[in-house]
Amino acid sequence: MKTSITKLLGIEYPIIQGGMAWVAEYHLAAAVSEAGGLGLIGAANAPAEWVREQIQKVKELTEKPFGVNIMLMSPHADEVAKVIVEEAVPVVTTGAGSPEKYMKMWKAAGVKVIPVVASVALAKRMERCGADAVVAEGTEAGGHIGENTTMVLVPQVADAVQIPVIAAGGIADGRGVAAVFMLGAKGVQLGTRFVATEEAQVHENYKNCILKARDIDSRVTGRATGHPVRAIRNQMTKTYLQKEQEGAAFEELELLTLGGLKKAVVDGDVQNGSVMAGQIAGMIKEKMSCKEVIEKLVQETDTLLGGAEFYAVSYTHLTLPTKRIV
Repeated sequence: MKTSITKLLGIEYPIIQGGMAWVAEYHLAAAVSEAGGLGLIGAANAPAEWVREQIQKVKELTEKPFGVNIMLMSPHADEVAKVIVEEAVPVVTTGAGSPEKYMKMWKAAGVKVIPVVASVALAKRMERCGADAVVAEGTEAGGHIGENTTMVLVPQVADAVQIPVIAAGGIADGRGVAAVFMLGAKGVQLGTRFVATEEAQVHENYKNCILKARDIDSRVTGRATGHPVRAIRNQMTKTYLQKEQEGAAFEELELLTLGGLKKAVVDGDVQNGSVMAGQIAGMIKEKMSCKEVIEKLVQETDTLLGGAEFYAVSYTHLTLPTKRIV
């Protein structure tokens, strides 16, 4: 499974673990990298020294490439951006803002920069400012989301930019990987699937919520405020959606979710916390190791696509037939 992403990042498989806040710490990142993918540390709102410590611990567990995800709205973003260079982190993914102000510093240090985008316009802007690749994340993903689905976003982004596209959102198995490769993606990023792994240092209640989820258990809160978030339905989402429908003030809605992810991930309060997970939660039925997850993804994908020959062909800029089908 060799693509332009495996070559760019120096990894065995074009599979990236999402940089999820409170979830993506050094145990998980190192396990994914050791298994041949690219593990990420999720910096979220953490201070720079916590991120530095996480980076150093990953290096103790693996010599393979890994990365850090930076939430650019974080008050610590400037300091974390410098830590990336000081600790010689090979890859950085970014979200919640534009990485343009850090691009010169990162590129000079040889860091591969991969912004997460939810639109064609943002993908093109990131390419112009020097991004090495982009993650096109569809609304099926967990956490903060855009409006476009992965099915429609990935091919449009792939057609609009020359840099490699990594697909995210709604991918749980080899069928999903094969599908987005046909849409023009050169790699995949998975979040929810890696939460339900042995190495993920999250509360068992959180993992069990994902394992027990059904196809109809996903809810999106925050559309009225302009900050939609996808999570598994519980008492918190029920209360939030009811208040949202009643026209509650932004401040009142914010209080409902304040510290909600930590409640779920760390404390195990899956009724009042925010159990962020993608729509594919209903497809995950067993807890596996990161190695088992990646091996299964690769085997299923290779079987569906016919092996190594597929990856040698570019499906990014296809010339599709124009003859009308009758």
